[in-house]
Amino acid sequence: MYNDKLGYDPASPQNIEAFALKLEDKTFRDVLLEKGNINESSVESYANRFRKGGLGNLLEEVYFGYKANSKQEADFPEAGVELKVTPYEITKKGELRAGERLVITMINYDGPIEMDFVKSHAWEKMKLVLLIYYCRNKQLNSNLLYKIGFVKLFTPPEIDLEIIKKDYDYIVKTIRDGRAHELSERDTMYLGACTKGANAEKSTVPQYYGDNIPARKRAFCFKNSYMTYVLNNYIVPGKKTYEPIVKGSIEESFEDYVVKKIDKYRGSSTLELCDEFEVDIDKKTKDLGAILAYRMLGIKSNKAEEFVKANVVVKTIRIEHDNKIEQHMSFPIFRFKELVEEEWENSTFGNYLRETRFLFVVYKFGENGELRLRGAQFWNIPYEDLEGNVRKVWEETKQILLDGLKFEKINGKYRNNLPKASDNPVCHVRPHGKNADDMDELPDGRMFPKQCFWLHRKYILSQLDESFLEE
Repeated sequence: MYNDKLGYDPASPQNIEAFALKLEDKTFRDVLLEKGNINESSVESYANRFRKGGLGNLLEEVYFGYKANSKQEADFPEAGVELKVTPYEITKKGELRAGERLVITMINYDGPIEMDFVKSHAWEKMKLVLLIYYCRNKQLNSNLLYKIGFVKLFTPPEIDLEIIKKDYDYIVKTIRDGRAHELSERDTMYLGACTKGANAEKSTVPQYYGDNIPARKRAFCFKNSYMTYVLNNYIVPGKKTYEPIVKGSIEESFEDYVVKKIDKYRGSSTLELCDEFEVDIDKKTKDLGAILAYRMLGIKSNKAEEFVKANVVVKTIRIEHDNKIEQHMSFPIFRFKELVEEEWENSTFGNYLRETRFLFVVYKFGENGELRLRGAQFWNIPYEDLEGNVRKVWEETKQILLDGLKFEKINGKYRNNLPKASDNPVCHVRPHGKNADDMDELPDGRMFPKQCFWLHRKYILSQLDESFLEE
């Protein structure tokens, strides 16, 4: 029934959405001003950048007229609608991307966990969500000036639910096996188990299952990559279109399905694959191996819908005839001034490896120098390697930059004291600019060639399935 005081019917999902649509193109400050009677301390409280969920609380309390709470029921219980206020950002290329993962509900380690996804609290919280996307512009001096861009009721479509259910099953099974301490967002596709707590390393609780090993507090969440896809395809219709790998339902896991599709071409040379899929082998392409992988998966472009949603990155690996890898594996460049302002837990590179799943497409040179497909495997970096050697290199890099990078230019080449490949078995730092003149500004104002983190070639080789090395 319509509530005059609230301005909407709290039992009607459609009426709640219609009321929420009036927020589009307004800033949070506009909302406060329109409602009036807001004291200065309340404004400061909502505007506090360190208050997690402050902008969401503002809409709950000021606009929708109910007190923010941590109850297990839906935010609009009569309508069964959950409210989620989440940021998006606009890239330099004008593209829209989600600003963060969407936390759904905490995972309870205190007692039995529901095995049936449809009966789970996670499904209750995600089956009908009022998504309110606001544009986060960090150049503005107050987050109250952020503008609300999009409002829409959202239920994950059936094609996504197939994978979400499998993700839920994996997370629940890991918990029931007493291995909650081993959970990682990298293990799943769309639905993740993200860490919670001010200090994720210290926010641990006992497990109900297994040997009671302390595990980090975690919550079910929609991963950042999935939220970006939701924004661009379900919230802003027609913004982007990607091709699906899976055209219908499948009995096996998505990973097994993908690997089997690529394995059908195992043993084929790159020349034969180019001929099969009408790819110009003479044309200079940045990554021919990855392009061929998409064609083997039935994708005409280089954007697979499931990969975009799950943040799967295709990496081509070439094994020499003597079972060695010549090239280290590079990652996106980092900005010196940005890196020194980060902490490891929320670092750009750390989060990239935490949230990214890789599809290794492996080729091997034969005696005659012909490059042939050996197969594919999904991979994500093991927790102990990420928090061990990779973290060590990241922290050393940050400290070196803070102390003042030492370097000299000899015969056109820069010598420096950043972590080298010989210093660490997993990770190191090397240049990755367009050329030697592609520079970035150091914290002390000097200019230096752009750098990125690399994974060592021997380490990558050690992570590959041994069958790829066989003749």
